[in-house]
Amino acid sequence: MAVAPMDCGAGSISLGHKVLCRFGVPNSSRLRWVGYDRKQRTDQLIARAVSVDRTQLDFSNPDWKTQFQEDFDKRFSLPHLTDVIDVEPRPTTFSLKSRAPLENANGTMQGSWNGYVNDDDRALLKVIKFASPTSAGADCIDPDCSWVEQWVHRAGPRKQIYFEPQYVKAGIVSCGGLCPGLNDVIRQIVLTLEKYGVKNIVGIQHGFRGFFEDHLSEVPLSRHVVQNINLAGGSFLGVSRGGANISDIVDSIQARRLDMLFVLGGNGTHAGANAIHDECRKRKLQVSIVCVPKTIDNDILLMDKTFGFDTAVEAAQRAINSAYIEAHSAFHGIGLVKLMGRSSGFITMHASLSSGQVDICLIPEVPFTVDGPNGVLRHLEHLIETKGFALVCVAEGAGQEYFQKSNATDASGNMVLSDIGVHLQQKIKSHFKDIGVHSDVKYIDPTYMLRAVRANASDAILCTVLGQNAVHGAFAGFSGITTGVCNTHNVYLPIPEVIKSTRFIDPNSRMWHRCLTSTGQPDFH
Repeated sequence: MAVAPMDCGAGSISLGHKVLCRFGVPNSSRLRWVGYDRKQRTDQLIARAVSVDRTQLDFSNPDWKTQFQEDFDKRFSLPHLTDVIDVEPRPTTFSLKSRAPLENANGTMQGSWNGYVNDDDRALLKVIKFASPTSAGADCIDPDCSWVEQWVHRAGPRKQIYFEPQYVKAGIVSCGGLCPGLNDVIRQIVLTLEKYGVKNIVGIQHGFRGFFEDHLSEVPLSRHVVQNINLAGGSFLGVSRGGANISDIVDSIQARRLDMLFVLGGNGTHAGANAIHDECRKRKLQVSIVCVPKTIDNDILLMDKTFGFDTAVEAAQRAINSAYIEAHSAFHGIGLVKLMGRSSGFITMHASLSSGQVDICLIPEVPFTVDGPNGVLRHLEHLIETKGFALVCVAEGAGQEYFQKSNATDASGNMVLSDIGVHLQQKIKSHFKDIGVHSDVKYIDPTYMLRAVRANASDAILCTVLGQNAVHGAFAGFSGITTGVCNTHNVYLPIPEVIKSTRFIDPNSRMWHRCLTSTGQPDFH
């Protein structure tokens, strides 16, 4: 990735002939340390090492690690109902050893079950100790890549709960666009609530809109209602983008007498849920707001994977395989597939890797040149000359720098993207016509086919775990949290920490390097 020469000024650290510079990642409070080699070209990127959310660390202070960890623990502590209201815990009603309520008449627990998570259990957020800032994918806190433990709360059922299940009214709402696995999550939330003893469960129709549209009534939910909804794609409760005023939503929550609200959605939905949580705390309501991260793009910070992603990658294979067959069968055939990925190219990268047939993979995180001696079109010429056909896979958010910004946004506040797929299709056709070489371009856009399908086995399991843990988190008294998987462990995270920015592919990561090795594509600069 080429960058313009720059003077780091007071933000630099000199290490011999190398200089480490700070700069901000777009739409993020995270910072990176970047190295430039003065012995070579002054603008050559040689390292991308330090990533940290706080700019005030003084690494000359021998206690900087302690300060960082204290700040980290403070930011990642989970908001709890007892922070703002007086509520006494009671023994849980959840156990896999009993079909009946767990209490004796005197309120004591019937027997014991070693299946609860201790409130002090933690999981490591990051597990790689990088030896050098030049290591592939290095994500360090200081220029020396010191190892610093970063612990987050483990998810699961607790021995103590903060609601009386028989009096609880729980609501479920799914927001944003469709995503494989929504019905699986809804189903598991309902089944787990019933396992606790909750009888009053309702679904809010069509996202946050269901809180203020009079004609959208609550949907009573039970095991009988949701038993088979996981066999179909889409959302049993419907979805929509945008929503009402936060104060109006909380007014509706109070009017409906909801004690728990489970919110299924992506970054924008999480931000809305966090605002609802803040308003509930301001009003000192005993309401638990818990999110389940839903994004087909897999672009939520700190999480290994979000539900729907595996299914989308699998569904993309059919489109890529069709494009491959069309391209391979045609004279000078060029298959072009556009996949979802507004800001992050995870679907495109993983789909390209898994297919093994893609020659060019283009993602939003890695700028590329279309024209010129090192551009995409020149490489397509080479592929046509050497193998007779080519297959290109592009993320919808890639190459937006080639279009004039309209500043238009959708109902969720996302920038409306220009169509990079159609743009590349036209550029490829025009280019080969201009150089007098025949080409047969086959363009496939399977966008809505990816998100409307039923969850595959991998996503169905993930949805089951996330849905159950969301309920456990609510009964544990947490609010303003989301549940996810970090380094294979199920954890709870405070919402503000996962919405600081979009999660991006690191062009220096091993996974992107693996994709480049698979496609064999050059650097398009």
